[in-house]
This record gives sequence, C-alpha cells and structure tokens, in this order.
Amino acid sequence: MLGPNGAGKTTTLEMVEGLRRPDAGEARLLGEPSWPRNPRLLPRVGVQLQASAFFERLTAREQIRTFAALYGVPAGRADDWLEQVGLTEKAGTRTEKLSGGQLQRLAIACALVHDPEIVFLDEPTSGIDPQARRNLWDLLRSLNEAGRTVVLTTHYLDEAEALCDRVAIMDRGRVLQLDTPAALVRGLDAPVRISVAPHLLPRERAEALAGVDAVEEDDRARADHPRPVGGAHPARRARGPRGPRGQGRHARGRLPPPHRPGVPRMSTAR
Repeated sequence: MLGPNGAGKTTTLEMVEGLRRPDAGEARLLGEPSWPRNPRLLPRVGVQLQASAFFERLTAREQIRTFAALYGVPAGRADDWLEQVGLTEKAGTRTEKLSGGQLQRLAIACALVHDPEIVFLDEPTSGIDPQARRNLWDLLRSLNEAGRTVVLTTHYLDEAEALCDRVAIMDRGRVLQLDTPAALVRGLDAPVRISVAPHLLPRERAEALAGVDAVEEDDRARADHPRPVGGAHPARRARGPRGPRGQGRHARGRLPPPHRPGVPRMSTAR
C-alpha cells in the first residue's frame, strides 16, 4: 500500500487486522470477518504497528521471548528471530536504550516470531539505516518465497517495486490504482527518464533506439562514470588518480543499477 501521509494506509490496515471497526462494510481476512476481534485469526496473523509499545525494563531478548510465550513458541526460536533482524548483539539491552531503527526491527521480529500465515507491516523500514533496510528486504522476500503473505505500507517507490507483487496506490482514504508495479508504470501517461553511464551507451546509439524522444548529456555523470582503464570497472577505481577535468575518478564508488530495455522503474517514471 503506497501513498502519502494521511492517505488512509494505516487506517485500512487496522480495519483488516481487526483493530478498528469499519464505518461501513466488512473486512474479511483468511475467509473470516476480522471485526469484531476474531480470536481464531490471532495465531495466523502477525502485526507490526506504526508505533509499537514494549514492556518497560525488559531487554530485547526478554521482549521477544514474552511475545513467543503467548503463542507457545520455544525461546530458542525467538532468539533466532533476533538474529534474523540483526539484533543479536543487542539482545541484553533494555528497549529504552535501543535506537528507533532497532526498536523497529524488534517490532518486526515480534510480529514474525509465531510464524504467521500473513503478516502486516506498517512502514517497516521507517527510521532504519540503508544496510538494515536491504537486509530486511531480503528477509521479507524469503518469507514470501516460503509461502507467507506480506502486506506492507510504504512511502518509497523503490521499496514497493522491489518487494511487491501488487501495489495499491492510496490517497484520501481511497484506492486509486491496484496492479502490478510494471502495469502501473505502463499505464502512466508520462515520459520515462533513464540514466546510463556515457561509456556504456554512446549518444549516437541512444538516439537511434526505438521510442527515444530526446537524449541529454550531463557533465556530472561523465565525471562520475569515466571510461574504464585497462578493463577495470569505474566502481573499482574509486580511489584512483584524478584525471583532467571532466574525466575524474568515480565519485560515488558505484554505478546506478542497470535498466532492462523497455522495463522502466517506478522511481524513474515522471
């Protein structure tokens, strides 16, 4: 579920989870009504709220073991989930001493500790550093590949595209579009801008590609992505000697991810 603040993403999740009564209609989850709160659904569903609360004066290990005990899950499995979200070193730390990103990861582990069939994650990567975010992506992919359904809310286009089979775009309490990421991009009545390192695609070849309306050169891109010397990849020469102006070393140490022809990304569609 993708949308700006106030779009209704959290409210929608809370109705489906059985935490909020719908003003009208009915929410059904796994074939059963979710409101009023349905005890039969509780062992089958995991929930990470946007603002999670923990028991006072408990460590991260004690918190997740408490959640595990509610579902009859062994303590060892709870410790395994701490490892999967990268909190093993913080297992003995009280939750009030954890950072915002660490608390977010602990909340996700608590939502997953009883191995639910479907898990709801409300902005799971909010406040998490880039490396932890990528690690969490890998975890969510593995859950999905194992047959779990993951429903998440996000502000990030790249996250929705990378993780989701379907994306619901919400605004002002309504679902405006619901489709696969690729189908949503194809349906945009707007041009697509694709950036590529100059040495990988000369201007003449770019202009000759079918469907290309215009080609622009960026001097900064030329400086950031110099031609390889001796076959070396620019990203591996980030500390190499600086050449003449416009032919400097690779400033960022990496190239943008490659694009497949004809398959634009959600984050590059304008």
